Amino acid sequence: MKSHFVHLEYPTIHPGVARAEQVVQNVRDMRAGFNGPRSLSALLLAAVVAAMVVVADQMMDTWADGHLLAAWVALWAVGVAALGLFAGASRDLAGKFLARMDAWSASLAQRRSDERMWAMAQTDARLMAELRSAMSREDEASLSVSPAQSHAAKIIRERLNYI
Repeated sequence: MKSHFVHLEYPTIHPGVARAEQVVQNVRDMRAGFNGPRSLSALLLAAVVAAMVVVADQMMDTWADGHLLAAWVALWAVGVAALGLFAGASRDLAGKFLARMDAWSASLAQRRSDERMWAMAQTDARLMAELRSAMSREDEASLSVSPAQSHAAKIIRERLNYI
């Protein structure tokens, strides 16, 4: 008896899927190149420079009838000077703005987490007992801590009761 074997070579990955995965990876790589403060500062800088160029154009519009080349040179000089003047300030402003937005987002997430925990504690007696036990331990520990730490603990307790 004679056996016949068929050897077929099929690719294990579809070429279209490979291309789609490559596109997704390229988009991720491009997005990683845009960090927050640098992109935001570039956007702010472009807005400030555009505003200054528009103002300079309006001021030179009446004067540029016979001196078009001089007006364009002055307009570009204002644009380049604005780029140099406001680059550092816009970078600092963008960094501060993103830091504040991160802090706000973290506080919002913490508040939502506290609200969910309190809602669960309202229906679960074990969780409520655990929270009360933790608060009582905190009260006992606050007797031996500084006034600032006890004030912070009081704010946290009031926040838990408020939620």
